[in-house]
Amino acid sequence: MSIRRSESSSKKICLCSSSPTRALLLEQFGIDFIQNTFSYDEEQIVAANAKDFVYMASKGKLEAAIKEFGLEIPLLCADTVITATDGAILRKPRNIEDARRILEIQSGSVIFIISSLHFKSKKLLFSDISATQYHFDSFDSIDMEAYLRSGLWQGKAGGCMVEGFCKKYIKSVEGLESTAMGLQVEKLLPWIGRHHV
Repeated sequence: MSIRRSESSSKKICLCSSSPTRALLLEQFGIDFIQNTFSYDEEQIVAANAKDFVYMASKGKLEAAIKEFGLEIPLLCADTVITATDGAILRKPRNIEDARRILEIQSGSVIFIISSLHFKSKKLLFSDISATQYHFDSFDSIDMEAYLRSGLWQGKAGGCMVEGFCKKYIKSVEGLESTAMGLQVEKLLPWIGRHHV
């Protein structure tokens, strides 16, 4: 699937993700891009901790994207995971029951949202791993059930939407909101214009 966002310049990049949130972040920061999707199986990854997992996932996506699309346009790949206070990785929920279980872990607790990105052109490779910490109030059970029924948690790491359902429950935050939304664009910006040099 290919979603064309712009027709201009050699400074365009390719977002290798189906995420509408990541695409919105690039648009908000005025980055010229196209969006291409491909399949990558994250279940194959075996990692000791969340940082290793998210790095391996984003790196694996980049390697697959290079095979799929080449490097005529610079590629941007990313992955995001959420961890609980005990270090457990809260993956994308498999179904509504799994989403309820994962959200209950986050309710009234602290989570860490970790995003890894790889930006690759013919001449440049930039990688970054960033984390944002959120402390949540307890989720209202009726509100959470409405969120579960909405299906908006699907495809989200930990079923979490800090820009949506979870926003009203944030007690404190340390780090970039963009990291929590899946793409730390502020870290990427200094490198965007360098790929064509």
